Amino acid sequence: MKTRAAVLWDVGQEWVIEEVEIDPPGPGEVLIKTRAAGMCHSDEHLVTGDMAISNEMADTMGIDRMFPIIGGHEGSGEIIEVGPGVTTLEVGDHVSMSFIPACGRCHFCSIGRQTLCDVGAKVFEKGQITDGRVAHHVRGEEVGVIAKVGSFAEHMLASEASVVKIEPDLPFIPAALVSCGVATGWGSAVHRAEVAPGDTVVVVGCGGIGMNAVQGARMAGAKRIIAIDPVEFKREQALAFGATHTFSSMEEATPAIIELTWGRGAEKTILTPSVLHGEQIGEAMAITSKGGTVVVTAIANMMENQVTLLLFDLAMMNKELKGTIFGSGNPRSDIPALLSMYREGQLKLDELVTRTYSLDEVNQGYADMRDGKNIRGVITFP
Repeated sequence: MKTRAAVLWDVGQEWVIEEVEIDPPGPGEVLIKTRAAGMCHSDEHLVTGDMAISNEMADTMGIDRMFPIIGGHEGSGEIIEVGPGVTTLEVGDHVSMSFIPACGRCHFCSIGRQTLCDVGAKVFEKGQITDGRVAHHVRGEEVGVIAKVGSFAEHMLASEASVVKIEPDLPFIPAALVSCGVATGWGSAVHRAEVAPGDTVVVVGCGGIGMNAVQGARMAGAKRIIAIDPVEFKREQALAFGATHTFSSMEEATPAIIELTWGRGAEKTILTPSVLHGEQIGEAMAITSKGGTVVVTAIANMMENQVTLLLFDLAMMNKELKGTIFGSGNPRSDIPALLSMYREGQLKLDELVTRTYSLDEVNQGYADMRDGKNIRGVITFP
């Protein structure tokens, strides 16, 4: 079938709306009519090259090109066709996407760590995770699909492992948000940092991920939640989502954190800036208490490998430094749980959406994100 999608042709370019030819669902696959797609910063990392290799560089290195690629890994929709062998989904089901597949059978899935599913290693390959074939074509060329979701399109062809069924009465926009940004931020606080009642928590960066780290810390019972962001609008919003104090920079926040905690520092620090840099690790560790934890959620340029870290402090103060993907949760349980909390009024999801866009406005949406105007922009589909 033919559909319309936002395609990125190379690093440094804008998204282009293209007509895409999609294969019918193969074994273990479903075809989904997209209803909503969150505009996550991770897709912007492809544009900037933080998480992508340009076509020119790929040719020089003698490796397969990543581009062109269909964007979007945060989405929701309705199943309109199922392929052979699909047993957990049927036509008409409403679904949220999982940018990390969960096969349910590999070692990591079997021990309850679905975000480390072995099938997830295939999301950076151009072909389908089911059988390796390239099922999307544009202008006669093979086209990849980011995270094997591709929600910046009117239709998504995905593996059953990348889809989580949701209740049919839930709105599609919140269902899209929990598929990445909400689960990642909330889980960074609840699962990975293990925020406990009475903790002081610092969240550095208050976009779509950081705002949900604030929410997660609040729901876990943190005594103080200190939100740091250079954008005044985001600091104001952080207070509405549960922050108790806000600052514009780490430099401004550090003496206040020390004073507020009587010199102890924060029990938990969560790094969610738009782009992570190595010196921020040391800054975060410096404001974290003895026995405390720093969680690194943000994405750095994949070629950056220099970190500022006082190793004596790490060992002698018994501190922890942790990475996380998808908030270290389990998509098949976390997505329904988060939506259930939303239904009960415990989790703010509607309030995360600053503005909605049409597919044709995708570049405007990312311009607004870069300008600090949005907590989360969402593409909606008729």
